[in-house]
Amino acid sequence: MIQAREKPFVGFSFTYQNGDKSIFAVSAYTATLWGMASFKRNQTIDDFQRFIAAVYALPDDRLYSVWDLLTQEQRFSMRALKGVRKGSTEKIRDNLLIALSWLMAIANRFHIDVEDEVWLRFPMRCSYCGKLPCACKAIKAMKRARFKRDDKLRPHSLGAFQKMFNSIYPAEGRMLADAGVHLAEEVGEVSEAIHNFLGQHLENQFGEIKSEIADLVSCIFGVANSAGIDIAKELEKMYGNNCHVCHKAPCACKFSQVSKLKT
Repeated sequence: MIQAREKPFVGFSFTYQNGDKSIFAVSAYTATLWGMASFKRNQTIDDFQRFIAAVYALPDDRLYSVWDLLTQEQRFSMRALKGVRKGSTEKIRDNLLIALSWLMAIANRFHIDVEDEVWLRFPMRCSYCGKLPCACKAIKAMKRARFKRDDKLRPHSLGAFQKMFNSIYPAEGRMLADAGVHLAEEVGEVSEAIHNFLGQHLENQFGEIKSEIADLVSCIFGVANSAGIDIAKELEKMYGNNCHVCHKAPCACKFSQVSKLKT
């Protein structure tokens, strides 16, 4: 007999239990009782975050501390930057996608809705100067602008969010290396925010984690735009059948296998 119970998580999801086998099934993506899950290019950031939960939440919760998750996100972000240095679009692409996946795992651990936080931070305009496109260099803003958000402009897919960021921060306006430096900066700020919160557990520090995750997502899209990488399209290729390495859901990769993964 299959029993379903509501699982507290970002958005809505259910855990289906059949004997000793449990998987997540969420309406936003394809998941079956046989452990099939995939991400499609026309889906949302929310859908991708839920996909990561469906495939990786079980091993993540059992095998990885928050620090482990953070280390993996840093590891693959730095590998993406190595791709920038070497001029390898393939290396940038693969590691950027995996870094984004680990970032979603971190957000899942903290029960943070990434898409909502990205939209709150970047409502079709620069989060700092409030302009579209960004005019920070021209106006030399000294403090973060205040502005009203028009939710009717909210993108309806992950790909549309990438296009939105290209409108806010046009790829032709900066070099790929500059986008990479900004990515490295935000990786550090996410780490700092998490360290601060886990040290004192203050509510405003938790808010900083949400803001910094949104900033890091914007930088991932920024590097992708500068490198000519369609993230939604590439995620569909990478995650067409559960985990991109073992092709199982939940993922069955051992901690030692992940630590040795070459990208």
